[in-house]
Amino acid sequence: MRRFDSLTEREVLALAISLEEEDARIYDDLAAGLQSNHPEAAEEFRKMRAEEDGHRHRLLDIFKFRFGEHIPLIRRQDVAGFVVRKPVWPDSKITLVEARERAAWMEVEAKRFYEAAAKRATHAGTRQLLGDLAEEERKHERTAEGLGTTTPADEAVARRKLFVLQVVQPGLAGLMDGSVSTLAPLFAAAFATHQSWETFLVGLAASIGAGISMGFAEALSDDGSLTGRGRPWVRGLVCGLMTTAGGLGHTFPFLIPGFLTATLVAGGVVLIELAIIAWIRHRFMETPWWSALFQVVLGGLLVFGAGVLIGSS
Repeated sequence: MRRFDSLTEREVLALAISLEEEDARIYDDLAAGLQSNHPEAAEEFRKMRAEEDGHRHRLLDIFKFRFGEHIPLIRRQDVAGFVVRKPVWPDSKITLVEARERAAWMEVEAKRFYEAAAKRATHAGTRQLLGDLAEEERKHERTAEGLGTTTPADEAVARRKLFVLQVVQPGLAGLMDGSVSTLAPLFAAAFATHQSWETFLVGLAASIGAGISMGFAEALSDDGSLTGRGRPWVRGLVCGLMTTAGGLGHTFPFLIPGFLTATLVAGGVVLIELAIIAWIRHRFMETPWWSALFQVVLGGLLVFGAGVLIGSS
């Protein structure tokens, strides 16, 4: 995966062509999903799809003029800083509110992309085209937001999505890493030494080290300019603190002098941590409750078992 600021103008144009192709397909899928219940909105999405096709043709023209016929395949998943677009499943029902929210978010990301790309362009024609496309994507954003009636409930949903994107996602990633990844070294040390204090020191080191590592990894993943994920160092701080907290939760019980008591309490804390993680995934990430619980508990138990086996060997 490459960082956006490392791309050449040729690569930026190739990426833009790929983005327009994908967005046009998604608008077509949204139109098909809305056709039976909201034919007028479906027609608006088809118009937006046609305009995205027009953007793609303009990008193709300037790319061929500057760089020739071969266009390298560069997709959003190849560049850090993009939100992966979920498919519009043909057999699932989609509401007008959901379609409008998806389209508005797509246009926000596209606008940010073109604005960032225009600032880096050195060729006058390319810079002008990218700036024009940014303005057109801004108009699309307003069109998408205008489909249907915007209510306070819709605005609350939009704020919630930003909160999930900027806070919950990095925090959850950190909590999962801190709670699960530190299990193996902590319980390996516990069963290898049968000493509470030594085990506490191992857990403390593992938790702080994981927090620093995850914090920097999240902060350096992208600058938030394309995705709206917020300031990178804020995300890194949230991720790092939650990683450390996740590890310290089952580390603190080893301050109890009695090794057996400390181990039992730590095991209970682990179960509570895994349940909290499953609840957050269910509450904010729309993961089915039993699926979230099974995935998190299974992963935690496997890591826990690995630590116990290694420490007992």
